Amino acid sequence: MFTLDAIRKFHGWTHASLDLLLDHLSALSPGEYVRELPGFGRGSVRDQVVHIFNCEGFWISKLQGFEFVRPNPADYATVADARRLRQEFTARTSAYLSGLTDTALNIDTELRFSDGDIDIRTPALILHHVLTHAFHHKGQIVAMCRLLGHPAPDTDLNQFT
Repeated sequence: MFTLDAIRKFHGWTHASLDLLLDHLSALSPGEYVRELPGFGRGSVRDQVVHIFNCEGFWISKLQGFEFVRPNPADYATVADARRLRQEFTARTSAYLSGLTDTALNIDTELRFSDGDIDIRTPALILHHVLTHAFHHKGQIVAMCRLLGHPAPDTDLNQFT
């Protein structure tokens, strides 16, 4: 059984790690931040960053039965814009978690999608997906930074535990 306390800690550590990465990304030029790099599913650092936060927003909305309007990366042209998006979605996740119990975190929940699909998952599984997904894309961003000539510092979780 997963606990809210553990999920909250993991969420906080994940966003602290993302904040370190955003600090590093602030050193990129505006052109580097949006430069398309071949070989990545999301072609620019900006698109990767916005995708991380869109994933969190999407799944938290689904868990609450809300439709999600996906922010367009083009509307988040700077790292400062990405920070505002991070803060918005972090607050939404925290508000969602404040309404849960440990039991509710671990109970199957019906998720309805706009295409008519229905899936059953626990909120704990969805939240773990959101947080591990962030690290997958954070790794891609670190690789992109290296290609842009700006190797990233250590942004791993072990700094926060």
